[in-house]
Amino acid sequence: MKQPEHSGRYIYPFACHETERDLCRMELQALFGQTVGPHTIVDTTLRIDPSRSPFFSMRMDVVVSEADWEELLEQAAALEIGDHTFKVKYIKDGDPCSYEQQRQFERLVGNVIRGQAEMRTPDLIYGLLVRDGRWTLGRCYPARSIWLEHKHKPQNYSTGLSTAVARALVNIAAPQPAGRRMIDPCCGMGNVLIEALSMGIQIVGRDINPLAIQGARTNLHYFGYDSEGLVEIGDMNEIQGHYDAAILDMPYNLCSVLPRHERIRMLESLKRFSGRSVIVSSEPLEEEIREVGLEIIDQGQVAKGSFVRNVWLCRSESRGE
Repeated sequence: MKQPEHSGRYIYPFACHETERDLCRMELQALFGQTVGPHTIVDTTLRIDPSRSPFFSMRMDVVVSEADWEELLEQAAALEIGDHTFKVKYIKDGDPCSYEQQRQFERLVGNVIRGQAEMRTPDLIYGLLVRDGRWTLGRCYPARSIWLEHKHKPQNYSTGLSTAVARALVNIAAPQPAGRRMIDPCCGMGNVLIEALSMGIQIVGRDINPLAIQGARTNLHYFGYDSEGLVEIGDMNEIQGHYDAAILDMPYNLCSVLPRHERIRMLESLKRFSGRSVIVSSEPLEEEIREVGLEIIDQGQVAKGSFVRNVWLCRSESRGE
């Protein structure tokens, strides 16, 4: 029988905490143009590195698509894996199969694959998925939780963006980052910068607070990035030039509120220098966002304990996306 070929279909299992459900939905919408339905997978023809998202566990490159059980076994038997070891992993998607049934399906498929099974450290992982009685089999590429490596940095704010949230915001702001220029105009200690740079995205940071810039430089150096030209002290209202995307985490103080006229000025500046932007604030800003002429594409909330952030994805009506 002919060796099964990759079908051009990709599956991404995902999971998120309830406090980040909105953020996960916004990221999936930005990356794939898909809303989150009853399933815990994204089924798409778009191929991305699964390590980009803090919510993905893997990417499965489908080789057998929508087959009945006998056809699945026949095509699994035709796989050529050479001297590589392998294992089969059942991917749950809200189906009623019990734990014992899942392990049985894994064994049955594993028994027909010509190769040496290895449960702990296999060379290859094949994912097995069933939906409405139709089976899918594919090669799995586990995601690497890079953002977890960025949690422990020399300098940090206790109320700063978590690395997972920062990473998701970057994906929302720049779902197709190739050739795009990004800016974080109030970069603080550099959490957004580090996540973007770790994904190979071109980004710069500004902050009016010299202590924040010093902390950002320290953190960038800690993770091996040369901060020269990446971060500078400066008022975002004085930024020149144009950027394809921006992430603005509005300055906040738990004991005081940023005056309205200052918020308006910052939003007007954001509209001027960025075509697509993600705005983060602990205060409701919908009225002010619309007042300056920014169009809200999507919005949600993300919580850290009792501290709730509002997130808006916007575009300049004059520049588009």
